[in-house]
Amino acid sequence: MDFSYGADDFDGEGNEEQKGPPEGSETMPYIDESPTMSPQLSARSQGGGDSISPTPPEGLAPGVEAGKGLEMRKLVLSGFLASEEIYINQLEALLLPMKPLKATATTSQPVLTIQQIETIFYKIQDIYEIHKEFYDNLCPKVQQWDSQVTMGHLFQKLASQLGVYKAFVDNYKVALETAEKCSQSNNQFQKISEELKVKGPKDSKDSHTSVTMEALLYKPIDRVTRSTLVLHDLLKHTPVDHPDYPLLQDALRISQNFLSSINEDIDPRRTAVTTPKGETRQLVKDGFLVEVSESSRKLRHVFLFTDVLLCAKLKKTSAGKHQQYDCKWYIPLADLVFPSPEESEASPQVHPFPDHELEDMKMKISALKSEIQKEKANKGQSRAIERLKKKMFENEFLLLLNSPTIPFRIHNRNGKSYLFLLSSDYERSEWREAIQKLQKKDLQAFVLSSVELQVLTGSCFKLRTVHNIPVTSNKDDDESPGLYGFLHVIVHSAKGFKQSANLYCTLEVDSFGYFVSKAKTRVFRDTTEPKWDEEFEIELEGSQSLRILCYEKCYDKTKVNKDNNEIVDKIMGKGQIQLDPQTVETKNWHTDVIEMNGIKVEFSMKFTSRDMSLKRTPSKKQTGVFGVKISVVTKRERSKVPYIVRQCVEEVEKRGIEEVGIYRISGVATDIQALKAVFDANNKDILLMLSDMDINAIAGTLKLYFRELPEPLLTDRLYPAFMEGIALSDPAAKENCMMHLLRSLPDPNLITFLFLLDHLKRVAEKEPINKMSLHNLATVFGPTLLRPSEVESKAHLTSAADIWSHDVMAQVQVLLYYLQHPPISFAELKRNTLYFSTDV
Repeated sequence: MDFSYGADDFDGEGNEEQKGPPEGSETMPYIDESPTMSPQLSARSQGGGDSISPTPPEGLAPGVEAGKGLEMRKLVLSGFLASEEIYINQLEALLLPMKPLKATATTSQPVLTIQQIETIFYKIQDIYEIHKEFYDNLCPKVQQWDSQVTMGHLFQKLASQLGVYKAFVDNYKVALETAEKCSQSNNQFQKISEELKVKGPKDSKDSHTSVTMEALLYKPIDRVTRSTLVLHDLLKHTPVDHPDYPLLQDALRISQNFLSSINEDIDPRRTAVTTPKGETRQLVKDGFLVEVSESSRKLRHVFLFTDVLLCAKLKKTSAGKHQQYDCKWYIPLADLVFPSPEESEASPQVHPFPDHELEDMKMKISALKSEIQKEKANKGQSRAIERLKKKMFENEFLLLLNSPTIPFRIHNRNGKSYLFLLSSDYERSEWREAIQKLQKKDLQAFVLSSVELQVLTGSCFKLRTVHNIPVTSNKDDDESPGLYGFLHVIVHSAKGFKQSANLYCTLEVDSFGYFVSKAKTRVFRDTTEPKWDEEFEIELEGSQSLRILCYEKCYDKTKVNKDNNEIVDKIMGKGQIQLDPQTVETKNWHTDVIEMNGIKVEFSMKFTSRDMSLKRTPSKKQTGVFGVKISVVTKRERSKVPYIVRQCVEEVEKRGIEEVGIYRISGVATDIQALKAVFDANNKDILLMLSDMDINAIAGTLKLYFRELPEPLLTDRLYPAFMEGIALSDPAAKENCMMHLLRSLPDPNLITFLFLLDHLKRVAEKEPINKMSLHNLATVFGPTLLRPSEVESKAHLTSAADIWSHDVMAQVQVLLYYLQHPPISFAELKRNTLYFSTDV
């Protein structure tokens, strides 16, 4: 199954009025191939395969797999025959209104004049007759198949009649413009041209489909390369000693010469792929962006050419048809401006998608990944696997559509503004820089005619560099699943700044197809050579890339832009590196330099896989707190909740509760290690040190404490029962089970858990400011407080990726259940005994 696109054509807009190249075309036309109109490119196969070389391939040597080649020959011909039938039906539908229109042309109330009819339907009858004769002769040869059957002469004759297409192509632009003018001035013709009925294939369930005249007039242009492609495939699978071989070779030569001459001669088409100044228009950048249009999110494919930005959507096409783009809007770069912060502030605000719904999508995706892995391991039916993949794609698509929150606004100086949402400041900067670089040239404003726009939009399908929506269901099975575990990164220093500035770096990694900011260095004041030397530990969830962005901090309050998530600090440089498992998965630090806009940032990294991170090593030093059983610590301290937990929570609530991304943004690892050492030594300077320390380091110390417990807070023993309890569908049964499990915890574990729960709820109350919802907090803490024992993970799972997809989402759900539950008191919990007992 091909998941390259789907989800109801991105946005569920339904069928719209067609613009540009029509829906369901067999293959893209030669004129759409590339800005340089290369004939070799023109005849490239739809799948992006080999170009047709002037000399066809050698075919098959006599006797070498001839049987297989001849069988392939039959398959190629059968496919071509089926498409010929569709094409003939399309030409028939186009000819159908021609006779009544001609009949009325001589009456007192003509719909169109004879001149207009002849212009619009020019050469259609001739093309129909050529293909009808070709089809009638080829059909019996394919149906009564004989490996020695010859049909090369039919292709030779078809190629020799290509001159009629030359005449059609030369008239195409005038035909289209005439049809458009007649529609505007004559309601009767407009009705006719908007709904022409095309017969379905003989064995099709659909007896007719409705297509516009504009779409049908495009079909001959669309068709002209098809026979060339088929000839190429036929030659590949025809033995050189077969009587058809020289005939097919001759037909291919004629077809290629024809395409070359067409590409050289066509003026209207030439202008459609050049800029107003006559330079070749080239594609500079393309990619998928989420557009907010009429208050709803739509996934668009955006194309940046040397002089124009074009926003397109993929058209709906019936099964088996090649896909095409429909232009939603375009802005000549000469007219494109970025709104100022003040203008952005006046624009409608973007409402982020609820966190819990995003987390639900992730849950479903992980569960489906797990099911797919099980099916593959058990050698399940491919149909069942494809069904699961389709479901996964739908959920990943929704996540991709609804997760971005960073606004990217662009404005046409002649009117309309457009809003995209991106998941990362990195992408916004990339698009902005690419556009601004092109705008430095002497650009002219222009308006594209409908034909020019049609041809330009048509070229997008072949020119695009990003073919698939960035979701994991589009990845091949042998592609890297990404890394699961902990990436340690030290940001050392940076060089190459031309003048002193206040500088800092942020780190981003990809997760579920989009990028998330995970760490931020301190601001190094007034320098051209910042030396941060700060270490961060970043949790990876199937990540494949690390991004480093270098910013200049802006302290000017007048420049603050209140637009959601808008960063006003200036990006000085940005870079991205692939997280190659072979390079990263070593115990040693790997030092590297990333170059960005003339700036060089030096950093080091090393990686710990998730299965390695499950290994909890008890502390050798029982006098400390890290790696020591919670019951030992509370007994020694004569406390109900460990001192480290109380102090970190108190400090976060005092000055970090409004910090954006608290508990999500990593603290500096060296600061965390310093705090760890102080707590382990029970140093009297703890409080002083806490008050001076960066708040993210304190949050990171608390997370590290829970992660380094010899067993997780919710215990190894109860882990399987928590997994079963959260999966119960009956609310009453789930409530009983989940409360009983809490009661089954040792008292120090339970009291500490309830203390942490109350704290996290207070953090989530500040979500409008700190952007940390209950769901976000559950995602951060769930896998830390609750994880399988080493024995369990080895017994049930095979890889780090499996561990993630199988368990982590359930761990998040367990914590989320308690976070969303009304307040739970220790005394109340212990007082309430169940009417029945459950062995755990």
